[in-house]
Amino acid sequence: MARSGRRRRAFIGSFTAAGGPGLVTAEIRADGGALTLTGRLGTVPDPSYLALSPDGDMLYAVSETAEGAVAAYRVGGDAPEPAGPPVPVGGSGPTHLSVHAGHVLTANYGSGSVTAVPVRPDGTLAATPSGALRHTGSGPHERFQRGPHPHQVQPDPGGRWAVSVDLGTDSVRVCTLADGVPVLHREFALRPGSGPRHLAFHPDGERAYVVNELTPTVTVCRWDARAGSLKPLAEVPLLPGAPAGDAYPSGIVVAPDGRFVWTATRGEDVLSVLAVEGSGGDGLRLTGTVPCGGHWPRALAENDGFLYAANERSGDVTWFAVDDSTGLPRYDGSVEVTAASCVVFG
Repeated sequence: MARSGRRRRAFIGSFTAAGGPGLVTAEIRADGGALTLTGRLGTVPDPSYLALSPDGDMLYAVSETAEGAVAAYRVGGDAPEPAGPPVPVGGSGPTHLSVHAGHVLTANYGSGSVTAVPVRPDGTLAATPSGALRHTGSGPHERFQRGPHPHQVQPDPGGRWAVSVDLGTDSVRVCTLADGVPVLHREFALRPGSGPRHLAFHPDGERAYVVNELTPTVTVCRWDARAGSLKPLAEVPLLPGAPAGDAYPSGIVVAPDGRFVWTATRGEDVLSVLAVEGSGGDGLRLTGTVPCGGHWPRALAENDGFLYAANERSGDVTWFAVDDSTGLPRYDGSVEVTAASCVVFG
């Protein structure tokens, strides 16, 4: 949610290699969730994922290229302004980034590593990374799991740990930063062949949900923040039956009040609604699916009671009002953004 006194804005990433405009800005209508595009900035190729600094003054973007880089922008004014040149991350194909312990962390899908880049006091990035952690391992899926492919890295709710989700090794790694270098604390195995993609924490900080890309499921986990430990409990389907064709889940969001989990699935092009239930809230139950309003929803985000899907192949961002009692999304509108890949709010 936007801070008091700030305009309500969204930032949209896209794939320039597929004709996307790069970084796109939008205003959020004051009386709802509608987006109005206000500008674009094509300073780095393929800014596929974005993250805001904790104070909302800086925006960071990966450059999902073979070389791999991260870029910083000042967003306090009318339009984002580049804050220094892109910084190479020493890894290929970064797909995700987050801000943790004074560093920007990137998950480098192509090279199988996680990189830390120091953040200076003014929010700009140091010229070189301070360290990297190379993942090892593989999985049974011949096409996608010949080696490690971290797809996401983020801090845990308490800010002590960095958690990386690896599609190639069917595992989640919990790390710390030691003098700016990511250091492995423990690795936790999920079901072989599941292909974990992204993880979202419950607001209570005691549960985590991992969306699996290679099987349309979510793995429910218990999170022990003190020990830095993740315990898988159950795997829950995201579709009411067998998929008709390709079905590659992508984004996952937990409702701010913790009652629902939402996911997006490419190929099937649906958003799934799962109710949080059971003893201690450890249960998850699929209650319905709705069309995503486009094709190939690569990412999903929530803001002020609305869900937003970045639909890569149809080239649009769609938004949905969420029913407060059922959690079901209702299509409310869209804007055209070629090769859209993610949406963040600040």
